[in-house]
Amino acid sequence: ASRTLGGRRGELVVDGSWTWNDPATGGEHRVRYVTPHEQGRGPPVVSIHGFGANSLHMARNVAGLSADHRAYAFDKLGYGGSSKPSPRGREVNSIYNFDTWGRQTTSFIEEVVREPAFLLCNSIGGVTGLSAAAARPDLVRGVVVLNMSLRMLHVSKQPRWQRPLVSALQYTLRETNVGKAFFSQVATPQGVSNALSQAYGERVDDDLVDVILKPGLEEGAVSVFLDFISYSGGPLPEDLLDQVKCPVRIGWGTEDPWEPVELGRQAFASRPTVDGFVEFPGLGHCPQDQDPETVNSFVREFVRDHA
Repeated sequence: ASRTLGGRRGELVVDGSWTWNDPATGGEHRVRYVTPHEQGRGPPVVSIHGFGANSLHMARNVAGLSADHRAYAFDKLGYGGSSKPSPRGREVNSIYNFDTWGRQTTSFIEEVVREPAFLLCNSIGGVTGLSAAAARPDLVRGVVVLNMSLRMLHVSKQPRWQRPLVSALQYTLRETNVGKAFFSQVATPQGVSNALSQAYGERVDDDLVDVILKPGLEEGAVSVFLDFISYSGGPLPEDLLDQVKCPVRIGWGTEDPWEPVELGRQAFASRPTVDGFVEFPGLGHCPQDQDPETVNSFVREFVRDHA
């Protein structure tokens, strides 16, 4: 599906491993991250993936930005090659939430990058990046968000009559075998290909299907998936945009079937910290992988404006 930087995503980057010590989620966790084969010298850019994805979904950005930047992407806790501590026996959403992933982001910047960084985020990665920027403005210099999650299942956005129905469905998926059966239907090559083709608005390549599917078959992945789809609390992106001190620039694939561009523009474009809202015609929910050259130029321009 990609317009540039074709081939296998894993070959574009080098794997790294970092141990994140986070007492709030049970102590030490292994975190997989990726870097380019050769780092640039410019300001660092850390990429943050969306729901069900991992750092290889940002590999074309890490590789493409490396001519001008130190570039990184990491697997959020629960995804990709990172640890997947079980949420069972804990309060629902007490591990897999935006506070956790925001702390993971700022700890990664402090311990691995070791200087304040710009962030490139996709979908729920945008809420993660904004959470990090709001909590630690000293570490985040600016945020680029692509097709931000609108969080339409957030309890505050559900009609009152709908809330008990959504809650009951989430409970059933999380606590019974219905959820595991649903996941087993989705976590197949055809299921992943269908979902990604819908998100991209075009047929996707087999490498992308492998990148998304293989980590989803690892032990613990189903529990993470079911815990997160029960997450109707936590911060809203519009509230975080009003809290952050750094500049934010938003890009949006106009063909996104999941997060409509009209709603994104209405919710986010006029926020004081948003210095631009740019539409990418013909692209879907994941512009960074679908057309990395366009997105990488978008990121470089943002960093030049604010470095």
